[in-house]
Amino acid sequence: MEALTIHPKNKEQLRAIKSVLKAMKIPFEKKESPYDPAFVKMVHDAEEERDGAITLTSSEDIDEYFNRLENEVQG
Repeated sequence: MEALTIHPKNKEQLRAIKSVLKAMKIPFEKKESPYDPAFVKMVHDAEEERDGAITLTSSEDIDEYFNRLENEVQG
């Protein structure tokens, strides 16, 4: 039989997964993360910061972005 590694995104998802596994009598084991918690927090913080970022990949993107800003300022 194969093994699965599941990556819940929050405690709510983890609780739901555990409930389903218990209800279906599927054995599972808890393993601690091999990563330093401070490092994991830094990565999560960087991902959140990135989600709010604006990515400009070409000179056209840059021109369009600044033109839009200029138009917003002018009103």
